Amino acid sequence: MVEFFFKYPLTVFIKGKFVLLSAWPRWLLVVLIVASVAGIGFAVRNRIAEAAPRIRNWRVWALWGMESLLVALVLVLLWEPAVTIAELKPQQNIIAVLVDDSRSMAIADSGANGNQPREAAAVNTLQNGILSGLAKKFQTRIYRLDDKLARASGAEELQPAGGATHISDGLRQLMAETSDLPVGAVVLLSDGSENSGGIDREAMDALRNRRLPVHTIGFGKEREQHDVELEGATVATQAMADSRMTATVSFTQRGYAGAKTTLEVKDGDKKLASRDVTLGADGSVQSETIFFNAGGSGVKSIEFSLPIMSGEENTTNNSVTRLVDVTAEKRRILYVEGEPRWEYKFIRRAEDDDHGIQVVSMLRTTENKIYRQGISDPSELAEGFPTKAEDLFRYQAIIIGSVESGYFTPGQLELLREFVDKRGGGVLFLGGRFSLSEGGWGSSGAADLLPTFLPNTKGTFHRDGATTQLTAAGAESAITRLVDDRSKNMERWKKLPYINDYQDAGTPKPGSTVLAELNAGKTMPLLITQSYGRGRTALMATSGTWRWQMSQALGDPTHDLFWQQLLRWLAADSPGQVTASMPEQTMMDEGHVKMTATVRDKEYTPAADAHVSAHMIGPEGISAVVDMSPVPNLPGTFEVDWTAEKPGSYVAEVTATRGSEDLGKQVLAFRRVDGVAENFHTEQNRELLQRLSDETGGRYWKQSELDRLPKEISYSEAGISVRDTKELWDMPIVFIVLLSLIAGEWLLRRKWGVV
Repeated sequence: MVEFFFKYPLTVFIKGKFVLLSAWPRWLLVVLIVASVAGIGFAVRNRIAEAAPRIRNWRVWALWGMESLLVALVLVLLWEPAVTIAELKPQQNIIAVLVDDSRSMAIADSGANGNQPREAAAVNTLQNGILSGLAKKFQTRIYRLDDKLARASGAEELQPAGGATHISDGLRQLMAETSDLPVGAVVLLSDGSENSGGIDREAMDALRNRRLPVHTIGFGKEREQHDVELEGATVATQAMADSRMTATVSFTQRGYAGAKTTLEVKDGDKKLASRDVTLGADGSVQSETIFFNAGGSGVKSIEFSLPIMSGEENTTNNSVTRLVDVTAEKRRILYVEGEPRWEYKFIRRAEDDDHGIQVVSMLRTTENKIYRQGISDPSELAEGFPTKAEDLFRYQAIIIGSVESGYFTPGQLELLREFVDKRGGGVLFLGGRFSLSEGGWGSSGAADLLPTFLPNTKGTFHRDGATTQLTAAGAESAITRLVDDRSKNMERWKKLPYINDYQDAGTPKPGSTVLAELNAGKTMPLLITQSYGRGRTALMATSGTWRWQMSQALGDPTHDLFWQQLLRWLAADSPGQVTASMPEQTMMDEGHVKMTATVRDKEYTPAADAHVSAHMIGPEGISAVVDMSPVPNLPGTFEVDWTAEKPGSYVAEVTATRGSEDLGKQVLAFRRVDGVAENFHTEQNRELLQRLSDETGGRYWKQSELDRLPKEISYSEAGISVRDTKELWDMPIVFIVLLSLIAGEWLLRRKWGVV
């Protein structure tokens, strides 16, 4: 239809440049148009008094407008309007035809392409005119595209068997292999299932630099009718043995809005947890939080799944797995207490039952004497609170009880700050007679560590009863989760025995999180947390939680469970001297491993001069030792690229040394799983295909439009092209407009009686 009225395809007007071929100056055209329009208007105004009364209004100006448009159009045509556009020279350019050859192209969509597989539909599309049409004007090359790009001699070679689709990698490979060839355009036939996260900027830049348009043809349904798909699961990659873990599982569904189902967590055949969920609106991403116990030490493959619903079109995308490295290594917590009190006794008793935590305590019994418990050797804490970083940094967390800030020297307070900021440890401040505002902590050198702005007054500690309740953030936190069910957990907190003292913790700082509040005539923060540097801090504004143990039934786990969860949160994420990480520990149909390690000395200063290596151990006897290279501008950070060639589980032992000094090591587990990536996001990703074509100057083609592809693909500045000039004066639309203006004016004059 566009070509019928405008003579040329729409692409010509989108990509072309409008020009005037006449040698006459453009300014003269503008002057003549303005003069003509003004002259007609002047004549109309002078004669409007002589006109019939019925047209002495907007009608006369409507006639003036039509006459002005007619004159302006005629003047523009006299200046010979045209469009210049780059067009590929026939038989001198290559058109690269890329056909997605991954497993998702084997899907036969009900109601789409006659129930034939997507790959078959793509091949039929090529053989039903596209290839022959392109071959008349260009050389054509067919490529198979899955996780890599490979040349194919013909469409009959295409078999959808690739385990993954990496469109970005394929386009970059094409750019490299054809850098010295005149490629005029790329035609991509795909469902858009890009498993590497989308089209990256590097691939886009390479296409733009060569002005190479990518024309995309999409296959597959753009929307499933009945499907439940797990989008992902976010869970910590490392955990302490027998700790309560939190996972956030996201999923989408279509066709089952409002239906009830069950989210399950399994370790092999062992069910760890389950939760009833109600499916949300079609197409929306729904996130659910579920708690489970990490169990004993070892590398666990944790599966998160939703049961297959009746009528699901894709039954292979209802579960995902994540690796969790559960360690039995104990976390050591230093507890500094300024006075004997019940809270001290009950916290230590709660942690006695926790085999993952070792509480080392120093209790001030008199002004110059301390009582030590849980020490590893007689020299530990013999001189009191540590004064050297290498001594304090042996611990993963610190509890500051009812002890004034003046008990510590300025150097020790600075060391406490560095313990959190530099070492990445956790510090918990407890309420008490000599703590917080009563102990001068608000004006101390460690005031930044507090998650609140303390009141600048005395008398903030009260020996009165107060009840507790959770905030919205606390209802979602693993620290305060006494019962798995969210609503029941909130009710459980409201029914806890009252605490027999409380302290005004002040105003929470920006960025801090209030998990629990106390009610004592007014509502005040009770438990507040914040991130600080590499670590974390918390404040518990009471010393009376021991009543949760004494005032409830024998064997009630509330008190012990709360303190175990709080102290595990405080200490679990404190890093060692060597920490290794990678973006994903479960790689689907992808063998590329990019591992990063951060190395620090005993004072947790970045060890830029360390020697770091990774010993990779994998299936079928795979074993390799690779050196990790320093990352520029990031002292103490090292990285390595490696390829896990075979599917299976791998272990990397990262070791760091400096001269004869052993700085430490960390073991990191990861896994390659093949044949999984193409099970997810099987709908046609039209958004990705459309963006790829739009940003490169190509076009997304519908099946009904493909007969025009061989003709319109010629308009490209890539390859060997020439600038063509297409005149516009003889477009049918021009004559239609001219005749419409003349006839329209005559008809209006006749209607209004002024012919």
